[in-house]
Amino acid sequence: MLLEIHPANPDERKIRKVVDCLNAGGVVVFPTDTVYAIGASLMKPKAIEQMAKIKGVRAEKANFSLICYDLSSLSEFATVDTPVFKVMKKALPGPYTFILNANNKISRYFGYTKRTVGIRVPDNNIIRTIVRDLGHPIITTSVHDDDEILDYTTDPSVIHERYEKQVAIVIDGGYGHNEASTVIDCTEGYPQVIREGIGPTENLI
Repeated sequence: MLLEIHPANPDERKIRKVVDCLNAGGVVVFPTDTVYAIGASLMKPKAIEQMAKIKGVRAEKANFSLICYDLSSLSEFATVDTPVFKVMKKALPGPYTFILNANNKISRYFGYTKRTVGIRVPDNNIIRTIVRDLGHPIITTSVHDDDEILDYTTDPSVIHERYEKQVAIVIDGGYGHNEASTVIDCTEGYPQVIREGIGPTENLI
C-alpha cells in the first residue's frame, strides 16, 4: 500500500493505520529528515527478521538503529554520560545518528547480542508522530538504491514499486533527500564524527 501523508500536518487516521500495522508486526517504509527508511516495531522480532531478509543480511550484521520520539526513554536502551547527552540534546531532533553503548535490555529486544546501538530522533513530523503514538521506538535502516551511482532512492512511488511485495505500507511524505544523517560515535565517552552527512557538526562537538 502506498499511503500519502502530509509532512507538515499528518492525518491522525492515517497515522493510526500505520501504528496498527506496526503493532501487528508489519514492516513499513517512511520518510525521515534525511533519506527514506524501512522500519518495524522494536517489540516484533519476526518483523525485525523480515527487515534483515529485505536487506539480504543476517539480523546481527544489519546495524539497525532506533528511531525515538525524544530522549526521555534513552536509558532503557543505552548508557550515556552527561557531556554526550548535552550534545544529543543540542542536535536532536535533527539529521544525526548517535552511536551509543547498548545496555543489557537492548539485546533482548533485538534477539541477539548488541553492544552498541544507533539512536535517531529525526526532525520529521510523520515518523515522530508514528513513534509517539506507537509508544516505543522503531527499529530502522535506510532505503538504499540498487543503482551504482545513486546511494538512496528519493521518490516514494519508486520505492513502492520496489518494495510493495516485501513491506505492508510505503508512506509517501514527499521526495526524500539523497544524503544520509551525520553519524557520531559516542562509545568511547566523547563524540567522534565517523560519517559526514546532512547534519552540520560546527559548534556541535
